[in-house]
Amino acid sequence: MSSRLAPDHRRIACQSRLISAMPEELRDTLLASAHLAHLRRGETIFHHGDTAHAIHIVADGWVKLYRIAPNGTEAVVGVMTRGQSFGEPIALRRGSYPVTAEATTACQVIAIPAQAFLDILHAHPEIATAILSATFLHLQGLIEQIEQLKALSGAQRVAEFLLELCPEGVESATVVLPYDKILIAGRLGMKPESLSRAFARLRDHGVRITHSSAAIASVRNLRDIAHADAVGALSRAI
Repeated sequence: MSSRLAPDHRRIACQSRLISAMPEELRDTLLASAHLAHLRRGETIFHHGDTAHAIHIVADGWVKLYRIAPNGTEAVVGVMTRGQSFGEPIALRRGSYPVTAEATTACQVIAIPAQAFLDILHAHPEIATAILSATFLHLQGLIEQIEQLKALSGAQRVAEFLLELCPEGVESATVVLPYDKILIAGRLGMKPESLSRAFARLRDHGVRITHSSAAIASVRNLRDIAHADAVGALSRAI
């Protein structure tokens, strides 16, 4: 099921890396052609090999990008959430998607026709530099995230992940895990058994993990763990 964008959806779209660099009037023109898809958990947005026709932005929920390896195992390439876009380079050159995109929760995804974006670039080539700059900064951020991830222990990676789910300003929280633990492990660059060990380690620091949620006794304590020296005791949780 799809629908037109509400004001809240437009605000989310305008924060994405491609559209944020556009003047307001061009954003309005572009988003007039967009629609909102309402997806059930497990529903596919596009398949590996499909021709790309749209740029996608997650408005709510979680989406995973994955490929099936030759041995039949699922390789998670990325996990996207609110405000994050995916498929832009492929859509803008009308290529074939190298991955499959699937809703891992009930979610809402904004789809912007690639041709509408190309039409604006052709009519206003001066904005291309701003868009390239925004994309480059995003790429730099991804590289920094990868470097930071490699420096963190397993427990620290999980702590950072849980902190992202916590509301701001709370002392304690119970958060819903947005997808299953195998996918969490894939997103954090860990094996499932390493994730289980990290969960067990955090239990000693007031974090209780169930099948679909995490009860955090002290958000401050969890933040201290995430920012601890990786050479310390927590590094043994890898």
